Amino acid sequence: MELIYLDHAATTPIRSEVMEAMLPYLTDKFGNASSIYGWGRQARKALDDARASVAEIIGADFNEIVFTSSGTESDNMAIKGAAWEYRNKGRHIITSSIEHPGVLNTMKSLEKEGYEVTYLPVNAQGLICVDDFKQALRDDTILVSIMHANNEVGTIQPIAAIGQIAHEHGIIMHTDAVQTAGALEVDVNELNVDLLSFSAHKFYGPKGVGALYIRKGIRLVPLIHGGNQERRRRAGTENTAGIVGLAAALELADKERPEFTGKMIHLRDKLIDGILKIPHTRLNGSRTQRLPNNVSVCFEFIEGESLLLNLDMQGIAGSSGSACTSGSLEPSHVLLALGLKHEIAHGSLRLTLGKDNTEAEIDYVLKALEPIVHRLREMSPLYHS
Repeated sequence: MELIYLDHAATTPIRSEVMEAMLPYLTDKFGNASSIYGWGRQARKALDDARASVAEIIGADFNEIVFTSSGTESDNMAIKGAAWEYRNKGRHIITSSIEHPGVLNTMKSLEKEGYEVTYLPVNAQGLICVDDFKQALRDDTILVSIMHANNEVGTIQPIAAIGQIAHEHGIIMHTDAVQTAGALEVDVNELNVDLLSFSAHKFYGPKGVGALYIRKGIRLVPLIHGGNQERRRRAGTENTAGIVGLAAALELADKERPEFTGKMIHLRDKLIDGILKIPHTRLNGSRTQRLPNNVSVCFEFIEGESLLLNLDMQGIAGSSGSACTSGSLEPSHVLLALGLKHEIAHGSLRLTLGKDNTEAEIDYVLKALEPIVHRLREMSPLYHS
């Protein structure tokens, strides 16, 4: 049976080149970067080289990069750290209704501490209206956190415009770029952001390592207290091998982006066009302002979980939305925010492409998908009502 992986938004396989770059720091060069002898200096140099590489790729300075354990930790560090640091200036925060749980649940935590959060709505394509953002601004607004692109429906938000307005009002701007780093050009200055989160395992790097960009002059209360690592902003012995892997993966993604983007858009559009030929099917998110590898659709009259199980039996791996909410029986908060009814949102399917997918695989998926949808609908009382 052919095995086809189409859940790259959840995680990506680590590249052989990345593993090769990491391996010395898991074996011979195992030192602690805080140690002053040779092994420690080797580790310190590796961290410095990785930090310099990451900073250059995203348009930042060397000391503006902090390495973390994940995109979620980076989100928490940015949002809680800024909220706590600037609480005397105000306690109002703006975000969107379609953020990743790493942001939304952080906001809920802050609400329990007395902060007030405005959740901006989105239109039917999943886009924030900049005018809605302007109207949400208040004198006590201290922080804005809007994701660069949505992890479920792939819609790319107007971050540069939102960031410019935030800066005009003296407000800190954060973006969760977990889905865009490595896939799109990410420049912190062009995006007008002060804080930017990303994670290595979304662009063919290792799991368990992420990063946070912190613009010079922005102060954050640390989440983790301990030693002096990461310029006292994030305590704990650095994951040298993981950080080297993050930098290596980002370098490769940056170098290969033009070719990658063209291939992904071609396969994505072929997949979308083929799926939409199935009756009672709709595309979720914007057709144009969309991540190059994201396909999100809803099939009426069926359950997404049954669809995923049937695809799995055909050797096809996909998802019904965010991997971080896959244990929930509730329909996606993102799809509900787009205005979909519960019964339609339950029939969602997200297929996210990767660099090794082929046109033949897309043909196979389209051939397998239609009879599965037809069979599940024949079993559904809703389809015949």
